Amino acid sequence: MKLATILMAVVILFSHAPLRAQERIRIAWAGATPTNSPIWVVEERQLLKKHGLSGEIISINASPIALQALLAGDLDVTVTSVTTLVPSRLGGADTIMILGMLPNFPDTILTIPSITKVEQLKGKTGGVNRLGSTSDLGIRLALRRLGIDPDKDAKIFSIGGAPERFAALSKGIIQFTSISEPFVREAEKLGLRPLITLNSLKIPFWYNAVLSREAIVKSRRPVMIKLARAMIEAVHFIKTQKEPTKAIFSKKMGITDPESLERAYKDFSSFFPENLMPTPDGVKTLLDDLAPRNPKASSADPKTFVDMSLVQEVEASGFIKQLYQR
Repeated sequence: MKLATILMAVVILFSHAPLRAQERIRIAWAGATPTNSPIWVVEERQLLKKHGLSGEIISINASPIALQALLAGDLDVTVTSVTTLVPSRLGGADTIMILGMLPNFPDTILTIPSITKVEQLKGKTGGVNRLGSTSDLGIRLALRRLGIDPDKDAKIFSIGGAPERFAALSKGIIQFTSISEPFVREAEKLGLRPLITLNSLKIPFWYNAVLSREAIVKSRRPVMIKLARAMIEAVHFIKTQKEPTKAIFSKKMGITDPESLERAYKDFSSFFPENLMPTPDGVKTLLDDLAPRNPKASSADPKTFVDMSLVQEVEASGFIKQLYQR
């Protein structure tokens, strides 16, 4: 009888082991651009499973929808910009950045062929996808860094996606816009001129990051650690596995042009930090921009918007050093 009881306990233990080993996590991302390539690699290479997670990775149309799902408890994390994080936290939500993916703007300012110098942007009309979007903020911050007041020295209008902006540039409706690779290559085919890369201006800004909620991080910390490991390993894959990464780019974006893929890989493989540490400087840039219009932003501490402890724990374990064999 005692032996039977022991055997039954062993059966129960092992029948539940896979459930414990494969803890579930729900992730959303938006936008078919290489800024999201780490989560693409996580999905394609099954890195969640490798690190003991059962994942549901969802592509959605817009970051605000993902934020609503996160706050409603339907998601555990979302891959999005600091422009999603800051307003929600200023509004009282417990959203928090746990991983920093892209620490500056990856876009290039494109112009009509006759514009060859930055100074010539004065008095010109620019186009962005949507006013108030991340790309809109990027082009405005870049113009200020270049000595051009985007509100006084230029006009910026909402035009739409890349095809609409390319058409508007070609017809002379606007004279400049911004876009990232691999679409810069497509713009050049149309005779448009790459003027300056925003990355070269070194503006700290989390163009893409992984957000969660403080309540989730606290209650599911082991799961978040596993996610951090998977994402960091995905970045290592991007940096060290060129051709397989380009194949993933091609699959997710539907682009087959070899040069476009090559240029996208060259840019983004260098953009992502190895450790994905979510530093507060990339939050401060947005808070400073909002401060004149939002008193809460002017008094907010950027350090409270990020949780660096997950990456710090992963680093302390030697995981990143082992990945890069240092």
